[in-house]
Amino acid sequence: MATKIRLQRFGKKGKPFYHVVVADSRAPRDGKFIERLGSYNPNTNPATISLDFDKTLEWMNKGAQPTDTARAILSYKGILYKKHLQGGVKKGAFDEATAEARFEEWLNGKENKISNKKETLASTTAETKKAALAAEAKKKEEMAAAISAKNTPPAEEAPTNVESSEETPANEG
Repeated sequence: MATKIRLQRFGKKGKPFYHVVVADSRAPRDGKFIERLGSYNPNTNPATISLDFDKTLEWMNKGAQPTDTARAILSYKGILYKKHLQGGVKKGAFDEATAEARFEEWLNGKENKISNKKETLASTTAETKKAALAAEAKKKEEMAAAISAKNTPPAEEAPTNVESSEETPANEG
């Protein structure tokens, strides 16, 4: 029986949510599966992925083949790298302690990248909100100035030429 690690779709239209499962390759996408390994939510930024690391690594070592998207998820979480390091230990290229040290170093670098991305997204969102608030305040001030100009009565003009024109006809007659 050929097994695949693949995604099983849930969620409503336009809002997908996936379970990462091990299934027989002949089973339908959302059909019968052997074991659930975790979940994947692409609706968040960055995407939320929760996997049982040990179970997934065990299935990879048993020979389960991931689909393209599942392979990307497993690579992102470090399962494929861990399997690669285990292969190096089996071949005698390095020992178990070196493999663990390399994996921990990779994992720390990955966590730093993710935290930096989250901070960048948060700061960008804050700057966008601040700019929108400033634009809204400016527009509000402009509208208030327009309303106050509309509501103030026009200044009365002092007639200067009217008096001199009235005196001219009186001098003639």
